[in-house]
Amino acid sequence: MDIHRSFAQAAFLQDGQIKREQRVELVHDRLVKFAKTLSIEDEVVIEATGNSAAVERILRPFVKRIVVANSRMVRAIAYARVKTDKIDAAILAKLHAGGFLPEVWIPDDDTQRQRRHTAERMGVLEQVVRTKGRIHSILHANLIPKYSGHLFGKTGKKWLAGLPLPDDEKAIVGRLVDELECNSDQLAKLDMTIIRNALEDPRVVRLMTIPGIGPIVASTVLASIGDVSRFETPEKLSSYFGLTPKVRQSGDRPARHGRISKQGNTHARKMLVEAAWSAKTAPGPLRAFFGRVQRNRGAPAAAVATARKLAVMIWYVLRDGTEYAYARPAFTAMKLRKAALKAGAPREYGKAGPGRDYWIKEIREREADYVRRAEQAYERMVVAWKEKPPKAPAKAAAPG
Repeated sequence: MDIHRSFAQAAFLQDGQIKREQRVELVHDRLVKFAKTLSIEDEVVIEATGNSAAVERILRPFVKRIVVANSRMVRAIAYARVKTDKIDAAILAKLHAGGFLPEVWIPDDDTQRQRRHTAERMGVLEQVVRTKGRIHSILHANLIPKYSGHLFGKTGKKWLAGLPLPDDEKAIVGRLVDELECNSDQLAKLDMTIIRNALEDPRVVRLMTIPGIGPIVASTVLASIGDVSRFETPEKLSSYFGLTPKVRQSGDRPARHGRISKQGNTHARKMLVEAAWSAKTAPGPLRAFFGRVQRNRGAPAAAVATARKLAVMIWYVLRDGTEYAYARPAFTAMKLRKAALKAGAPREYGKAGPGRDYWIKEIREREADYVRRAEQAYERMVVAWKEKPPKAPAKAAAPG
């Protein structure tokens, strides 16, 4: 089925021949009526589009299997000068029959729900960032110096209201501040929903033992991954996030490594890069790794390299069902407690909570000293790794 916005062109392949062609309107009732004409032994092939998930969900109970094709790879394999809906539908059927169709993993309903939540959050967050940028640009255009405190806090908003701006621009700033408050409230509600669901998932709790990863990052990454067993190696998971470099090699020429591919889930990749910047501030091997790359290639490259390292760690944590090797139990408990409070958990006064150990100085220092020694061990390994062994003396040539 070649899917469009309002209709789909279907081609029925049997015994290597197109037996029938049909146009199906993508309205719920008519699509259900079409699905009832199919056999339970049929296999349906569709391309990954914006409405393919709804089509897959409706057709699933009526057929043997639904196959979702990778649109980009199908386009590269089946390039044709003559391109029509009927030809595209027939090509999808023949590629699947021949075993050459590049498939896309179909997430379950729970994963789809998580993806919708995280995608909605990223959309609201982008609106917040865009609104703040517009306010900063107005201040910059009017030669207003930077505010020393939190510009979008209570006192910062009072400062904005009293600026000597032209009347029209002052009205624009007022509307932008109101829009920012509305978007911030929406973001807080989405965070509460996502965190509440995340804390019930044991995978999220294990991922939060890794420095820099909180409930939002863990939820976004898990929504993107779904079932980690579909990735055979951590390198494939890193490639899925678009964190591996492009490689070009032909003939006898050496391979050239370029920038990262940036393919796959954009939201998860952004979250991992943000987590890498946060991991830079926590003692441990990750901070040492960030510093080593930063000294050689700069901070932005170090953040991307650390994000790829986080993807590798995530793969092992999810595959083995274990915590991060250099986890700090008291620090993790404090992170979980803060997340629970953000999700709406009641505050408990008068008794020790689950994160109390972090506020005991001896326990906190003992854990920090443990990961600090691991960081120093990594730095010593890097120094020894860079030192080249002495060259062996050249052997005398044998007579004759």
